[in-house]
Amino acid sequence: MTEHKVVVIGAGMAGLVSALQLAQQGLSVTVVDKAEQAGGKVRQIMVNGAGVDSGPTVFTMRWVFDHIMASIGTRLENELRIKPLNILARHFWEDGSQLDLYADPHASYNAVVQFAGRSEADRFAQFCKTTREVYDALEGPFIRSPSPTMAQMMTSLGPRGLATLASVGPMRSLWHSLGKHFTDPRLRQLFARYATYCGSSPWEAPATLMLIAQVEMDGVWAVEGGMHALAQCLMRLGQARGVRYLFNSECERIELTQGRVSGVRLRSGDSLHADSVVFNGDIAALRTGLLGPGVKNAVSGRVQPRSLSAITWSMHAPTSGVSLDRHNVFFRSNYASEFESVFQQGRLPAQPTVYVCAQDRGTGETVDGPERLLCLVNAPANGDKRGFTPQELADCTNSSQDLLARCGLSLQLEPSSSCIRTTPQDFNQLFPATGGALYGQATHGWMAAFARSNAKAQVPGLYLAGGSVHPGPGVPMAAMSGQLAAAALMANLGLTKSSRPAATSGGTLTH
Repeated sequence: MTEHKVVVIGAGMAGLVSALQLAQQGLSVTVVDKAEQAGGKVRQIMVNGAGVDSGPTVFTMRWVFDHIMASIGTRLENELRIKPLNILARHFWEDGSQLDLYADPHASYNAVVQFAGRSEADRFAQFCKTTREVYDALEGPFIRSPSPTMAQMMTSLGPRGLATLASVGPMRSLWHSLGKHFTDPRLRQLFARYATYCGSSPWEAPATLMLIAQVEMDGVWAVEGGMHALAQCLMRLGQARGVRYLFNSECERIELTQGRVSGVRLRSGDSLHADSVVFNGDIAALRTGLLGPGVKNAVSGRVQPRSLSAITWSMHAPTSGVSLDRHNVFFRSNYASEFESVFQQGRLPAQPTVYVCAQDRGTGETVDGPERLLCLVNAPANGDKRGFTPQELADCTNSSQDLLARCGLSLQLEPSSSCIRTTPQDFNQLFPATGGALYGQATHGWMAAFARSNAKAQVPGLYLAGGSVHPGPGVPMAAMSGQLAAAALMANLGLTKSSRPAATSGGTLTH
């Protein structure tokens, strides 16, 4: 067979996985990216000489990466150092209350007993049972399926799966459903937060997204060297199999010949021949013509509302006050106002929830002096339409810092030599045509998950991967999309029999 040349546009998680798996099959693969290094949204910022993970920070769904490594003849433990976290996340409220959730379900149950009483702990136990059932019902017919449809999924679910979905009420919002599970508003708020893992509002996201809670309950790991080390690992494995990586090389256009992909043209003026192209980027860039007019209609279906963006502070600074763990969430009492501001008004929230990833904690290390931190608040994805004024940014910073202080944490969220701020406008520059949306489209309404494109574009020879296509956003889900894109390409060449990731037991879903 004549050598089949593939160009992968984007060295994000999905692009790295696609390139690795295609090279493993013997194809000639080149990855191009406008950034200086691999990772895409899995990026690291140097702050005062310390590398701070400034994108996704939670490593879940380990089985996805176990499968990827097995497919190329190695094991995850041979390539990365990872440690399971005992505490999944630490949660704080401005009333002074605090709740840790643990990898050990019995420890979590006992923590909820101390936090909200035994009756509420029993409700928590029932909620965990429900999330397990929902996850198990949807993992095969939806998450693993290359191109799920409502009809196919309903057929695959069978009577038991359909009964599980009916009991949850998939037409209900996540917020409404959680109100049926919990009487303590803090627990309702805590588990509603999982809607933001796919960039959505709990008031608009379907109740089935409660399965994301099961993802963390199935395990959270810390990667030595940070999440960025995962991207570097995949790149290193790709290089060993002949993948060529071209950084600082922005793709200007996907070239077509007689309606079929024939290569890419770079901003430098150089052209690369390609028999197939894998596009690892937000499909909005295709639809708006940023990759050329020939691929504007490469993605079918209606344009969906954008997901959340964020304001982040990448820091290397000392902390004092409350004891942090690896993953920490600081809540306010008026939760609804955050999502009203972001999704309905297009404004920065006046009362944001604050996530803090303390990257030197959680695995038994002693922290002495400055530590690596990522602080994040949700924001509207309008970075291509307007920039927030200095006063708006200052108000958001002050409100966030005030919440941390009232919860007992002393932290200076001020851009300086020890703090680098990133806004939706900055994210839009990093990921064009998104407005800074970090999760593709929002998952609002029961049918939203079925609106995502599958791996095969409408243009012959073009394949899609990343968080804006099926199965959705988050590091492991994007990795799965990379697998599906590679498998679809190979299947078109008649070199594989299936595009579905192999089944495992005890799988989980993402951040």
